[in-house]
Amino acid sequence: MYYYFVLNHPAHYHLFKNTINDLNHLGHQCEIFIRPKDVLKNLLDRDNISYISLNDSKRSKKLILFSSLWGLIKKDLEIARYIRKRKPDLMIGTDWAITNLGRIFNIPSLVFNEDDTIATPENKVFYPLATSLLLPDCCDKGLWEKKRISYAGYHELAYLHPNRFSFDNEILKKNLNTDKPYIIVRLVKLTASHDKGKKGLDTQLLDKIIDKYYTKFQILISFEGEFEKRYTEYAFRFDPNLIHHFLAGAHLVIGDSQTMIAEASVLGTPSIRINDFVGKLGYLEELENKYGLTFGIKTLESKKLLAKVDELLNYPRIKEEWATKKNEMLNDKIDVTSFIVWFIENYPKSFNVMKNTPDYQYNFK
Repeated sequence: MYYYFVLNHPAHYHLFKNTINDLNHLGHQCEIFIRPKDVLKNLLDRDNISYISLNDSKRSKKLILFSSLWGLIKKDLEIARYIRKRKPDLMIGTDWAITNLGRIFNIPSLVFNEDDTIATPENKVFYPLATSLLLPDCCDKGLWEKKRISYAGYHELAYLHPNRFSFDNEILKKNLNTDKPYIIVRLVKLTASHDKGKKGLDTQLLDKIIDKYYTKFQILISFEGEFEKRYTEYAFRFDPNLIHHFLAGAHLVIGDSQTMIAEASVLGTPSIRINDFVGKLGYLEELENKYGLTFGIKTLESKKLLAKVDELLNYPRIKEEWATKKNEMLNDKIDVTSFIVWFIENYPKSFNVMKNTPDYQYNFK
C-alpha cells in the first residue's frame, strides 16, 4: 500500500515515526510531507528520513486565522501536484489538508488528534470532512460518533510507551551534572490559529522561579524561538532527539506547552502547566484528575503556581511515587503505535472491528 503522512509539528513526527518505520518494514511505502516548523526538519534529518518539504508560509500575528487559511490553500495545491502523479491509498495525519484533499480526490483520510473541539474550534469545520477520526477515549466525548474511533491511549504513548522507549541515564551524564537535580522549563510562542488570545508562562513568573530555586536545582529553559540575553546561562541547548531522556530524568517540568507536559506525565515526571487551555483538553485533564501525574494552573493564578512548585520540590520521594502513578496509567492503556499500525494496514475492516468490538484494542498492550 501507498500512504501519505502530512506532518506540521515536531510532535506529529514523534506520533508517527514508529508507525512509519513499522509500515515500511511490512513492505508498504510511506510518503512524508512536512511544514518545516521549529525542529521538525532537524528531527527527520537526524533520523535519515526522506520527506517532501512544503513551503512554509509566514503568519501574520494580527491576521492569524486568515494566514492559516491562506497557508492551508497553498499546502493543498502543493500536495495535490503529488497526488496527480501518484494517488495514495490513504492520507494520514493531524493536518486539515488531508481532509480537504481526501474529499476532492476521493482518498480516505484518517485524522489523529487529541485536542478537544472546545479548545480548537477549527475542528468543527474540518472534522466533518475526514473519513475517520482516531481520538483518545478521554477527548471530545459524545462527538463525531459515526466516524470516530476511541482508543485507550494518548499521542505521547505512540513513542513513549515502554515498548517503544527506554530511559538512558548515560545520556544525561554526558550532557549534565547529574549530581545536582534539575528542573526543565518550557516556553512556547502560542502562535497557532487556535492560540489566538491565549497566554502562558510569562517572564515575571519565570524570574521568580529562577531566583528561588537556582541554588538547589539546575534550571534548564527550553525556548521556542528567540529569547532574552539575560536567560543565556539557563537556555537549554540539546539534541532534540534526546529530549525525552532529559524529561524522564528531570525532578520537575514546568511550562505552557501541552505536548511537553503530557510527555513528562507519561514518563512519570511531575509537571505543572500554566496557560489558558487549562480545563479544556481531555487528555491532560485525565492525566491530572484520574492519575495525578500533572497539574494545570490558569495564567491568573500565579501564586498558586509558585505554591505548587514549592510543594512538589519539597515532596519526599516524589519520583518513586510518580513511577507508581505512571504504572497505574500504563495498566489502563495500550501500545498506541502497534494499534495504529494494525488499524492502517487493515483499514477499512479495522474501523468496523473497532466499532463492533472496541475491546479488540487491548490486544495491543
